[in-house]
Amino acid sequence: MRKAIFPGSFDPFTVGHYDVLESALKLFDKVYIAIGHNTSKERSGYFTLPQRIEIIREATAGLKNIEICTYPDLTIDLCKKLKVNYIVRGLRTTTDFELESVIAQANKKMFPDVVSVFIPASQEYSFISSTVVRDVLIHGGDASLFLPKGVDLSKIKE
Repeated sequence: MRKAIFPGSFDPFTVGHYDVLESALKLFDKVYIAIGHNTSKERSGYFTLPQRIEIIREATAGLKNIEICTYPDLTIDLCKKLKVNYIVRGLRTTTDFELESVIAQANKKMFPDVVSVFIPASQEYSFISSTVVRDVLIHGGDASLFLPKGVDLSKIKE
């Protein structure tokens, strides 16, 4: 079984993340959506960890072969723990590629068995980032255009 980890802060999980996840599911038998978090900075994000999990659950309700997990350590430590040799990273721009390449090289140095797989987001989602979505939310805008179908923030962010 070919398994991959799709790591991120997912604050929140956007249609861009969903797009990359759908592509990853065509390549892998199972994908772990791994929400990274720093236990010493639990409230550093816009959404709490339980809220992020709920958003991803709602967004991925119709998908099979995924599992949502959280981790406080390095992504490669999670790879070793789950016996996963692939890390999926979504790319929107060349800037993303440059940053992700550096991270992939560091991961490879620390865990030679790991392979980073870069999946470009579809063109219609290439401008969407969690930062943009948070900014829309903070200023009272309608972020539903940027969230996967099935996500109802009114139930989550109370």
